[in-house]
Amino acid sequence: MVLSTGCSGDKINTTMNDQIKSPIAKKINKEITQHGDTRIDPYYWLNERTSPEVIDYLNKENDYTKGMLSHTEKLQETIYEEIVGRIKKDDTSVPYKNNGYFYQTQFQETNEYPLHVRKSAADNGKEEIMLDVNELAKDHNYYATGGLSISPDNKILAYGEDTLSRRIYTVRFKNLETEEMMEDHIPNTTGSVTWAADNKTVFYSIKDEALRSYKIFKHKLGTDPATDQEIYHEADDTFRTFVYKTKSEKYLIIGSFATLTNEYRILEADNPDGEFRIFQPRDRAGNLEYSFDHRNDKFYIVTNYKAKNFRLMVTEENKTGIKHWEELIPNRSDVLLEDVDLFDDYMVVSERKNGITNIRIMGSDGSDHYVDFGEKAYLAYTSTNAEMDTETVRLGYQSMTTPSTIFDYDMKTRKLEKRKQTEVVGDFTPSNYQSERFFVKARDGAEIPVSMVYKKGTKKDGSAPLLLYAYGSYGANMEPYFSAARLSLLDRGFVYVIAHVRGGQEMGRQWYEDGKLLNKKNTFTDYIDCAEYMVAEKYANPNRLFAMGGSAGGLLMGAVVNMRPDLWRGVVAAVPFVDVVTTMLDESIPLTTGEFDEWGNPKNKEYYDYIKSYSPYDNIEKKDYPNMLVTTGLHDSQVQYWEPAKWVAKLRDLKTDQNVLLLSTEMEAGHGGASGRFKRNKETAKEYAFMVDLAGEKQLN
Repeated sequence: MVLSTGCSGDKINTTMNDQIKSPIAKKINKEITQHGDTRIDPYYWLNERTSPEVIDYLNKENDYTKGMLSHTEKLQETIYEEIVGRIKKDDTSVPYKNNGYFYQTQFQETNEYPLHVRKSAADNGKEEIMLDVNELAKDHNYYATGGLSISPDNKILAYGEDTLSRRIYTVRFKNLETEEMMEDHIPNTTGSVTWAADNKTVFYSIKDEALRSYKIFKHKLGTDPATDQEIYHEADDTFRTFVYKTKSEKYLIIGSFATLTNEYRILEADNPDGEFRIFQPRDRAGNLEYSFDHRNDKFYIVTNYKAKNFRLMVTEENKTGIKHWEELIPNRSDVLLEDVDLFDDYMVVSERKNGITNIRIMGSDGSDHYVDFGEKAYLAYTSTNAEMDTETVRLGYQSMTTPSTIFDYDMKTRKLEKRKQTEVVGDFTPSNYQSERFFVKARDGAEIPVSMVYKKGTKKDGSAPLLLYAYGSYGANMEPYFSAARLSLLDRGFVYVIAHVRGGQEMGRQWYEDGKLLNKKNTFTDYIDCAEYMVAEKYANPNRLFAMGGSAGGLLMGAVVNMRPDLWRGVVAAVPFVDVVTTMLDESIPLTTGEFDEWGNPKNKEYYDYIKSYSPYDNIEKKDYPNMLVTTGLHDSQVQYWEPAKWVAKLRDLKTDQNVLLLSTEMEAGHGGASGRFKRNKETAKEYAFMVDLAGEKQLN
């Protein structure tokens, strides 16, 4: 299959190519040798974030992208206005109750950021504005808050503040009685604190130079953070550490985690100066994973101990070692146990079967049932359930045609009460859209779940443009979710498809294991097999087929354009992880050491050879590539900006086609893009306009 060059979009792009010269990155060859194999990297110099020459190059790429897309500026603005026009300007979350107060998030008019408010539950008291994020953000190009937490006596708010988009937070404190900011501030944290029961002691984690959370400290309000006591140091650089409190609020928990291993330490919350004790030692060799919560005098443990798809176990408070664990819910070959939310008289169990999460309600009286949502393909999850003494569980729900919906479910009467459905402003009607779910057989016989949505009336004869999206890493599930922004594609005749490829965990733990380490190429071939199915079944043809993925999904994009460049009309690779070998050899880069369980450590020759065989940057060849838009952020802490920058530079040097290759760098943001509920949609509008333009002139309307 060969891409046609006959539609109007090509004529525009060819003309633009003639008029605007693409930036050409200089070459400074750097030799990187491992296992006797030497790779030459001519663009390694681009990793100097503060170099004026690097910044100048990135700005030139941005100018080039802007020029090449100048003919779509009106379309970009139209799509942007459509997307933000669907957002309800005055919007509020459903209040949730915690420790005597109802908490809520509010958006007002055209404000980019929320107000965090509360009011007393006892007398339905006056609404208090705890935090106006708009006021805090007004002097910053980027601003994000995280980890809001209230002291047990309800008097002090702690929150994290990030003004760079590197996910390095300074924790600040506000006295909610006087409405004054306190002098205490703690830099270089993950953004949240955990309160002890004394209302003055907090525990928090800090980051090392590679942005790994590696130490837990204890801070007493009113003291200098420089004198804070170190409580725990996670010395293994493949692990990260964090701190939280059980739902019962009885125990403080210090957790350490690697991709495939956990370890926890516990301490009574009313004894903050005591010594944490190990719950169950880590078993690195056995890849023991476990997590737990507390109810009454027992710990409830979700674990993979002798259970590939996890099981639920229970143990007494003073007998936390694995030899004391007793089984409550067994391992099942066709059901993945994902989560358990504890209440006084119920357990709410999240179980995934055939790619869909089912919500199971188990009562202390022996009752056992599943919540019926009335649809076959959907995303359901437990929402904010801060209190245990209730018969009502708050659930979130959505599908590819149903906007995000919040339900309160009475676990005793088994009745669903809709509390809120996110309003899509305008003429949106769910019945105007059709979703489908089916399976595509991969080349090795695996059955890949596929979720699809389109506007009713869209022809299935190959004429409709189709966007195929996937992720496929870390066991992260790509859910059949609703997107109001996506309507701008569907209303222009696009079919939108999610391929639930291996590397996710949609079909159980084995689905993840079959798409990682030395099985990683299954992720790429699954995606290609789904694309070929879409063509064979006439959902699309290669002149109308688009690919999109971000981060590790951007690695997927890089791999498939090397393997099957002829399949795609256009590709959007967002913050793509494409220089896998070099990054995984550099342990100073954020995330690298914690990723060995996912990709393998290339210092081991077997993994080096395998990773090198698919690493997008290392496998660029002199051949035709599809039209591509690549995005990144200068301050990205997860995938460093230089990976996509180097990738684009090398592609531009070697590719033999006249197709468009664009690099768009957000110079004031990181992995998640711009902050603010409206501003962030500018990038989405650019990506959509890029694809709509390539789909042909008739799609511009």
